[in-house]
Amino acid sequence: MSFQLIEFSIDAGVATIALNRPDRRNAMSDDMRSEFVSALETVTRDNAIKALVLTGRGKSFCAGGDISGMKRRLEAPQGEVAFNGWSRQQGVHRAQSLLLNLPKPTIAAVNGAAAGLGADVALACDFVMGTEHTKFTWSYIKRGLIPDGGGMYFLPRRVGLSKAKELIFTGRVVEADESLALGIMDRKVGSAELLTAARNWAADLAQYSPTALALGKKILNETFEHSAHEIFALGSQAQGICYTSTEHREAVLAFLAQSSSKE
Repeated sequence: MSFQLIEFSIDAGVATIALNRPDRRNAMSDDMRSEFVSALETVTRDNAIKALVLTGRGKSFCAGGDISGMKRRLEAPQGEVAFNGWSRQQGVHRAQSLLLNLPKPTIAAVNGAAAGLGADVALACDFVMGTEHTKFTWSYIKRGLIPDGGGMYFLPRRVGLSKAKELIFTGRVVEADESLALGIMDRKVGSAELLTAARNWAADLAQYSPTALALGKKILNETFEHSAHEIFALGSQAQGICYTSTEHREAVLAFLAQSSSKE
């Protein structure tokens, strides 16, 4: 598939998706979302891709939902607003679920402002890297809305419930240093090295068993929703699969051979 509103590339097993509407601060339109979903599906099914870096072109990461979509919503006949909104939400949730559940390491390389849905998109990744120009705002409240891209799920897990409430209730801007201190952002680097640093980190995360990584990520994503007993059970099932993987067999044989040579 050819892309117009995103850039998609693969280098040494690391895929990079760049939101590419810099004149609109990479606001997420329906067309961009469709391309984004297609790219995420490609990353998911291509075994040669080991990790994903997500970034934005220009000075912003993502300004949130596209304003033209908001305008169409206001102009729709009253009897169609609710269903149109529900239908659009299905698209938002599909994209966010694909990103959250991608069975490979994901890093958001947040090159500038991540606002509203843009902030939610960043936090759907496993890790967030930014620069001195990175800032976040869950600005939905200023439009009379609530976070609809998973912000009410992701943000409390990073900053705690009360701080998440404060950031969502006020929609205030969180600058780079505060983002790092709160745990919204995991690493801060210089602007010139952001993409290289993110790709190197992604490659480092993806160097071991893709089977173990995918299964471990799935369980970790659900760990707050389950009891210890349930996590143990899920882990046992996943470990049974790992026992049969090529990566496990090769790693154990290499370890045994190394141990024998030292005797």
